[in-house]
Amino acid sequence: MAKTILVTAATGTVGQHLVPRLLAHGHNVKAASRSASSSQDNSVLLDFARPETFEGALAGVDAAYLVIPSGTADPLALAGFINAAAAASVKLVMQSAMGVDASEDIPYRKLERLVEKSGTPYVLLRPNWFFDNFHTYWLKGILGHGLIALPAGDARTSLIDARDIADAAVAALTTSDHDGQAFTLTGAESFSYAEAAEILSAVLGRTIRYEAVDTTGFLNLAAKLGLSEMHAQMLAPIFYPVAQGWASVDTGDTSRLTGRPPRRFVDYIADNAARFR
Repeated sequence: MAKTILVTAATGTVGQHLVPRLLAHGHNVKAASRSASSSQDNSVLLDFARPETFEGALAGVDAAYLVIPSGTADPLALAGFINAAAAASVKLVMQSAMGVDASEDIPYRKLERLVEKSGTPYVLLRPNWFFDNFHTYWLKGILGHGLIALPAGDARTSLIDARDIADAAVAALTTSDHDGQAFTLTGAESFSYAEAAEILSAVLGRTIRYEAVDTTGFLNLAAKLGLSEMHAQMLAPIFYPVAQGWASVDTGDTSRLTGRPPRRFVDYIADNAARFR
């Protein structure tokens, strides 16, 4: 049965893959934006800071894919939307982040708790770091300096492809099989950033090197790496669990939701090679 699904961050890293997948499965999509364009049939106005936009965005919706806006200082600002969705009996699938359940004091975990207690069906998706960071966050450093400089030490990480997150989200949004559960989405292989640099070098035919830096070094290199100071300040502390090796596990949750193994890093690089040239 076709569903109507609201997708927040519809043009974002995951949303750009999720929307066409839902449409291909025969579902109706309302693509949420703070500046909805009347030229797009599926575009709908939604601003988490403007409660008056909630009713129109949620009208006729069966399920919503909720992404915490990048750089949000207080994720709990989304509480009003969560309450409105629950009042409208809209299922919530929220994209959180790996490791947020380590402490009840983590803002993302507090937001998860609001979803859990909202009374509406829900699924929590907690993805690990994205492959896609290499062509978004780290691309300028790779292209301009052949450099990946991060406070990740020599630890390994089971990074995941955004397309796999989108596939997992389709399963969570369109069936009730996974309701009330949380899934930590990881890739099937774990590797260090030094190994990632070696793979990039081999595929691209040029030398890419990895430099393990401390937090201060990372912040000092932010502009060179193509990051704003604010974004670098946000990223630096969340590399601590990466450096400790806590992000290296393969949970198997991605396969459980999608029914197949996650994409490999070499597949991601091959599919996105043009971005690195």
